[in-house]
Amino acid sequence: MQENVIPHTFSIDRNVRRALKKHNAFLLWFTGLSGSGKSTIANAVEKALVEKQIHTYTLDGDNVRKGLNNNLTFSPEDRTENIRRIGEVANLMVDAGLVVLAAFVSPYQKDRDNLKAILGDSNFVEVFINTPVEECERRDVKGLYAKARAGEIKNFTGINAPYEAPKDPEIEIDTTEVSIAEAVEMILTHIENKLSINE
Repeated sequence: MQENVIPHTFSIDRNVRRALKKHNAFLLWFTGLSGSGKSTIANAVEKALVEKQIHTYTLDGDNVRKGLNNNLTFSPEDRTENIRRIGEVANLMVDAGLVVLAAFVSPYQKDRDNLKAILGDSNFVEVFINTPVEECERRDVKGLYAKARAGEIKNFTGINAPYEAPKDPEIEIDTTEVSIAEAVEMILTHIENKLSINE
């Protein structure tokens, strides 16, 4: 079947779109345990980028699972498919000229490696929100850790499902030691040159 799928070549490509927006496009991938601060930091980074006239879009785990991926469970196989789909969507958005911020637990190294393969190394920035599980559980903003401990949630990362920490993230942040404002500054400093279309 795939041999009959022949992509059309369009006149407008990613270089034209990036020139139009006057900045580079890439994916900022926030990974870490539930409650680590991924979405909070991604939101703050997006606000700072928009203030700099950067065109952005944020993809978030819960939001995507309510729509695009509402047919997936939290089994290892479905987690892999969840991340694969998100990677393909993010790739389209990067092609459209956006800086995409994605906040997902994404517990498996192989799935994050697959993201890099989909996007390409130059279009992928891995941000590891390395907040200890004890702190994430103490916060338990959504009450998920308590439910997992009570046996109400199966395959919950950090409690009864594994989290494989990134081997070599470009940015690593522990929110017990770094404030949100400091985290934003760290990320903006790291991607400053990457935003330039001359990079």
